[in-house]
Amino acid sequence: MSELTSYVVWDKVTRWFHWLNVLCFSGLVVVGLVILNASDLGVNNAGKVTLKTIHTLLGYLFTVNLSWRIVWGFIGNRYARWGAILPGGVGYLYTLRRSIKALVSHQPEKYLGHNPIGRLSVALMLLLMIIQAITGLILSGTDLFYPPIGHWIAEWVAAVDVDPALLEPYTPKQYDTANYEIMRSYRKPVGVVHLYTFYLLLATVILHVVAVIMAELRDGGGIISAMITGRKIFNERPIDDDTHD
Repeated sequence: MSELTSYVVWDKVTRWFHWLNVLCFSGLVVVGLVILNASDLGVNNAGKVTLKTIHTLLGYLFTVNLSWRIVWGFIGNRYARWGAILPGGVGYLYTLRRSIKALVSHQPEKYLGHNPIGRLSVALMLLLMIIQAITGLILSGTDLFYPPIGHWIAEWVAAVDVDPALLEPYTPKQYDTANYEIMRSYRKPVGVVHLYTFYLLLATVILHVVAVIMAELRDGGGIISAMITGRKIFNERPIDDDTHD
């Protein structure tokens, strides 16, 4: 039997991002589902405002965490950088085909970082998270008049005799009816994108978790524990290990 070797893979920033992202996403899913079903659950307007406020605050944390991860993709260790995470680059299609063939033949290749198939999943989740963050910020501005665009939305929809800075959600008497309806018409497609991106992201995350668990049970390597310890353990040299070159 080959000797087990421990490799340093994920740095602290990457691990912190991952678990904070898990917490934020879980909270956003729970609160978001309650908001979607607020009418059936008998939630009144005050309750909706509270739920949307919690959702927005979680969304801010989610967005800041995601933004920092994007920056870290340029300055983190080799496995945290975009060149090792996103699909593309010289020889990527070749390694992708080879990785798929190895998986189909039940002899998956071992990687320290993300394998070529995993990089496709990461790219999709990253794109969906960016869309969710952007549309969520827009919606928080149109619903609660929160930054970054809430100030301009409030000035747009406030009635003539109402101070935009004092505008309150779900208070139609404070709004200019015509401008508010126009604003809501612009808001609607953003809400649709946010909703369906949420469903797609949720499905992608579930598939990602299932794939990680299956890979852990089938191949070992400590894929899950590596996001806690930063290390992976293999009994043979991973393909992307260049420490001995």
